[in-house]
Amino acid sequence: MPSHAPQSAAVWEPDAAIPNTLRVPARARSLVRLRNADNLPEVLDAAQAAGLPLFVLGAGSNILFVGDFPGTVLQLATRGIEETDQGRIRVAAGESWDGFVRWSLEAGYAGLENLILIPGTVGAAPVQNIGAYGVELSEFVSRVEAWDRQASRRVTLGPDDCAFAYRDSVFKRDVERYIITHVELVLSRRRALCLDYQGVQEALESLGVREPTAFDVARAVERLRLRKLPDPQMIANAGSFFKNPVVSEQEAQRLRSQYPDLPNYPQPPDGGVKLSAAWLIEQCGMKGVRRGDAGLYAGHALVLVNHGQATGPELLALAREVQATVTKRFGVTLQPEPRIVPAVSS
Repeated sequence: MPSHAPQSAAVWEPDAAIPNTLRVPARARSLVRLRNADNLPEVLDAAQAAGLPLFVLGAGSNILFVGDFPGTVLQLATRGIEETDQGRIRVAAGESWDGFVRWSLEAGYAGLENLILIPGTVGAAPVQNIGAYGVELSEFVSRVEAWDRQASRRVTLGPDDCAFAYRDSVFKRDVERYIITHVELVLSRRRALCLDYQGVQEALESLGVREPTAFDVARAVERLRLRKLPDPQMIANAGSFFKNPVVSEQEAQRLRSQYPDLPNYPQPPDGGVKLSAAWLIEQCGMKGVRRGDAGLYAGHALVLVNHGQATGPELLALAREVQATVTKRFGVTLQPEPRIVPAVSS
């Protein structure tokens, strides 16, 4: 551990296993867990002094390591939820996203209930612009506080600066620049519930709910997610591995003419059409396929799983096989949701 790294603010661990929900074997030259964002510049200076690359990690739930990382992995372990006036809530990056959603419900806020049970940290949520069951994080973000590694200073980014898009943001497009320290969201106690997404109404009916509250929607979404997606504690996975592709209307018409049952959803105002990646994969007969311990979940074709001892390269090879198979049949290229960290020689 660097001698000048503050012991109370950060914990350094040499030659450490990198936590990740796919449970692939990957190690870092050092892993540092930062407890106080105020000490981030000191930790960055210490990492830079070692002359090795730096990688910023959330909870390891949306990432695939293809090999070891020959440098410092920085994991923010910061905590704190500050509620201000007008429903503005400032949350530390290290807080659990699911834990924060549950906090918001207990505090009487509505809006985030459709995003319950999404693994990962609050700081990682804007990177991916997480979304589920008709709701996206970008609808609630008022600002993101971050350390700008390029300018070596703290910055605050508004929603436009974040350049949010479908499973995308400026933080994802320029992963080496920003380290998110806090996220401020604006929530309401009177927000209309989002019930239009397929399956939500059915889940509410199965619960016997006719006039749902935000709590009821959260229960329905929990039921849907637990039914469709594997528990990472039971089967190692990173959630949905592929994005739903968005194609032009012309391309969608071509596909609909060949495949009348193709699920497709217009995306105004851009004019694109979103397709179901799970449907495309299933039509290729790859749902539940297994290559050694690397596989696609039998319950949901989008989920890449590690049945035991699969390595990063083995999981990546299966993902590429899925991409190639879908492209060959449909002419559509699937893009991965998780960040893929390639093997780097030390």
